[in-house]
Amino acid sequence: MSAHEHRFRLFSSVEYEGQLYMTPLDFIESVTMSEPKKKKFWRSLSKQDLEKMLSDTPPVWKGSSRFFRNLREKGIISYTEYLFLLCILTKPHAGFRIAFNMFDADGNAMVDKREFTVLEEIFRKKNDKKERGGDPDSSSQLSVELYGYQGSASSAVLKKDQPQFEPRSFWDVLKQGAKVVLFSDLVEHVQENITDTTLLVHFFGKKGKTELNFEDFYRFMDNLQTEVLEIEFLSYSNGMTTISEEDFARILLRYTTVDNISSYLENVRQSIPDEKGITFEEFRSFFQFLNNLEDFAIAMQMYNFASRSIGQDEFARAVYVATGLKLSRHLVSIVFKIFDVDHDDQLSYKEFIGIMKDRLHRGSWGYRGEERFTSFKGCMKKELAGK
Repeated sequence: MSAHEHRFRLFSSVEYEGQLYMTPLDFIESVTMSEPKKKKFWRSLSKQDLEKMLSDTPPVWKGSSRFFRNLREKGIISYTEYLFLLCILTKPHAGFRIAFNMFDADGNAMVDKREFTVLEEIFRKKNDKKERGGDPDSSSQLSVELYGYQGSASSAVLKKDQPQFEPRSFWDVLKQGAKVVLFSDLVEHVQENITDTTLLVHFFGKKGKTELNFEDFYRFMDNLQTEVLEIEFLSYSNGMTTISEEDFARILLRYTTVDNISSYLENVRQSIPDEKGITFEEFRSFFQFLNNLEDFAIAMQMYNFASRSIGQDEFARAVYVATGLKLSRHLVSIVFKIFDVDHDDQLSYKEFIGIMKDRLHRGSWGYRGEERFTSFKGCMKKELAGK
């Protein structure tokens, strides 16, 4: 079982016709917590239960950055949609148009329900039981739990006259999927009777006839990123408008494979005796920058090729050139205080890029750190436990 498959099964809490689903609350927990707050028992839904649950789903033009928190347990998210949402969390805004165009197979600047489910077939292909290997019976059972049936209806189409493709990420899956959609008859092989989910109703209406335009698609993706960041920020702000520089460092490092987090935090304590705090706008801009990390890494490597060290001014300029974002001088200074482990006021590729690349794998594993973040869990419980 892959890391994503394991995490989806760990956090999913409902089952419908043999297929596992997450609720919106399950999804939020899966990307903001190391483990479920309580042991999950899969609750079986009837058709009436599902219809009543989905009746509270708002249309896409009424979406907000509290979409998942407002729905809580009144909705379902399939495994392929879970992969899609994880993909969104780490993509730069500049990539939103590319993602939309990938779904828009006929090029009419609108995405309909059928086009959206075609790309879901690509995700199914990525996780086909034949590619997973292992015990055939276990793989078949897992395929039923995640997809509702064994294998993928699109497998034969995808393999026909297509070179073998080994995607490195789910973004690669989308890109490869767009090519397949444009140059094959895959659309004719999509299941007709797909179970309606929260996202399908949100995007395409209760009857599935609504079409999704780019503006609404962009707003949904931006709201999702903002919602997760708001939850993380609120978990440390304690009702204030800022979080401490030390807590900012904790949030950055808990998604990484850094073993000596305490030494990084001590670095911050010693170099920033007087707290100024990090605002939500600074917090949000930094994570928008991290979603552009690949482009920024190219700029950093150019400095390395020229044998030039990276000071704070060079860092800020590289961020702006690569992403168009202007980070505050205070935020840049904090980043240097966290990652400049040798205290030379310069930032190396290894000191920053190598660690921050781990950050893009959010959702694949739980937090790592010097503590279990009880305050974070307490805030999560308060934030999500009731209206």
